[in-house]
Amino acid sequence: MSKSIRLSEQWFRRGLWLVSFIFAGFLIGLGGLVVGDLPRVESRVSVDTYIDKPASSKLKDQLEAAKRSLSENQEASQQAQLKLNTARNDTQSARETFNNWLATRGATKLADQDPELVRRTKALDELKANERAAQQAMESLEQAALDTRQHSEKMQQALYELEKTAQESVNIELRKQELRVFLYRLALTLPLLLIAAWLFLKKRKATHWPFVWGFIFFALFAFFVELVPYLPTYGGYVRYIVGIILTGVCGHYAIRAMNRYLERQRAAEAMPSEKRRVELSYDLAISRLAKKVCPGCERPIDLGNTANNFCTHCGICVFNTCASCSTRKSAFSRFCHSCGSTAADVPASE
Repeated sequence: MSKSIRLSEQWFRRGLWLVSFIFAGFLIGLGGLVVGDLPRVESRVSVDTYIDKPASSKLKDQLEAAKRSLSENQEASQQAQLKLNTARNDTQSARETFNNWLATRGATKLADQDPELVRRTKALDELKANERAAQQAMESLEQAALDTRQHSEKMQQALYELEKTAQESVNIELRKQELRVFLYRLALTLPLLLIAAWLFLKKRKATHWPFVWGFIFFALFAFFVELVPYLPTYGGYVRYIVGIILTGVCGHYAIRAMNRYLERQRAAEAMPSEKRRVELSYDLAISRLAKKVCPGCERPIDLGNTANNFCTHCGICVFNTCASCSTRKSAFSRFCHSCGSTAADVPASE
């Protein structure tokens, strides 16, 4: 039975479906660019936007000054350390010389009466005083460096508090921007989805159905694929709510469609068999027979049994005989497959 369907029509339909997918692809590409560029409508915010600029600038200047002071202190400490090392070496050398001199000196005179001993002792004391002065200079530099570091840490903590407060304001503004951008995208994609639903209900079988289906594919992709990566944490509610609404609408439509179909079927089955057979669309009847179901009630029938000429469910005539050659043929065929005679009372063409 499937061979009775026009081959050219099948290829035309495949080509039109290809047009539909290509059209949807271009719409999806354009929609992706639009959705991706929507964040540009919002201005960028940063910590510098909300931080207390006068206080921040003052702290940064003080930190920079402290950094320079520490650098200068480090250089001075290196010089002071070199002087301290020199003073220690001089003191050590003088002490060793003094000890050697004491070891070789005679013990004939008292120490306070020995001019050389007094001179050497005085020179050693001066060297020790120089060493102590160098040590004090080094300690002063270390103390100054410690004070500067502690002061820098306090200023750094104060700057951190300013930046923390500013960052909280930035986070609040970013969440607001995120919500606004999401609403922009939702305002763009949700109407597309509603239009697609209307087109599906009213225009999916219209003359320009490839463009209708292309738009439907584009709207579904834009809402459920393009919008999903940009959903905020609470945006999932929107997706599920919309999904519930669409499911409810589609389910309601499907239930009403099924009820209308059952009513039509009951009304059709109440009509005489010949009248129903004539009113059936030729292509519809052929396609149903190809599925091995009754063209009238769509219930399964055994087409291979040559004794079955009528549907046992609704009584419609499925097979009859040719008026010219009496060959058993499909009651919906326009011509006899045996002699080629025109069949009487065939279904009307679409």
